[in-house]
Amino acid sequence: MKDISVNGAAGAQPQQNWTREQEQQVEAAAQVNAAGEEEGMPPFLSQKEEEGKTLIEMIREAQEKADAQREAMKLPKNNTRYGDAPLEAYARLARAKNKMEVNSASGYARRRLAQFRTALRTDSDNAAKIKAAISQLQKAVNRGEKKKRELDREHLTDLRRKKAAKEEQREKEQRLRQELRRRKSQRMIRESGYLREAEISDRLATQLTATQMELRQQFQDLPASTTASMEAAVQQYAAVDASVAVAAAPMEIGFSGQA
Repeated sequence: MKDISVNGAAGAQPQQNWTREQEQQVEAAAQVNAAGEEEGMPPFLSQKEEEGKTLIEMIREAQEKADAQREAMKLPKNNTRYGDAPLEAYARLARAKNKMEVNSASGYARRRLAQFRTALRTDSDNAAKIKAAISQLQKAVNRGEKKKRELDREHLTDLRRKKAAKEEQREKEQRLRQELRRRKSQRMIRESGYLREAEISDRLATQLTATQMELRQQFQDLPASTTASMEAAVQQYAAVDASVAVAAAPMEIGFSGQA
């Protein structure tokens, strides 16, 4: 009896050790499966789906960065009519009857020049219109200086005419009168041409700005559509890859069961 009990105890010890090792392996396998179940996916699909998610996340991040860059490039809409300033400067110049009024018109042009040079650094969407207005305003300042010289010559011609009339030199007085009239008419024609030039310049700048905005919008829309198509392709690839893995899973499980 003692021998039987001793032998039974000796045989039970290896069986107990083998059970503990088996339990440790089972617990480790259960922890791996539990981690896969917590993520909502089978263990044999987790690696493939994680790769697909990584690609999709990368594409989404790139798209978000592109969207943020486009938003940063967008500036608040500016309704300033830049082409009106040269027209106003030329209108004041045309109305000027003396050098003081010419200086007032030139001062207006200089103030608007300083404002538009600042706007050129902040309103890039209307850069073409601003540059055209700056060019016309600079011409208005230069033409103001020219008009002052012309007014001086007209004043001298008028003084000579009055002197000839006082001395009863009718032919000379008539000739100087015609010359004064010719100078004034030519100056008025040039000043009206300044207004037409400013209108044409503003119209061309407006058309150029519209064309640039359209091309910029097309360029901004291109990356978004390309990124969306890439994301759709990656999602489709991940779905097909996952379906193939699911179809292969029963074969693997059956093979392991036979073993």
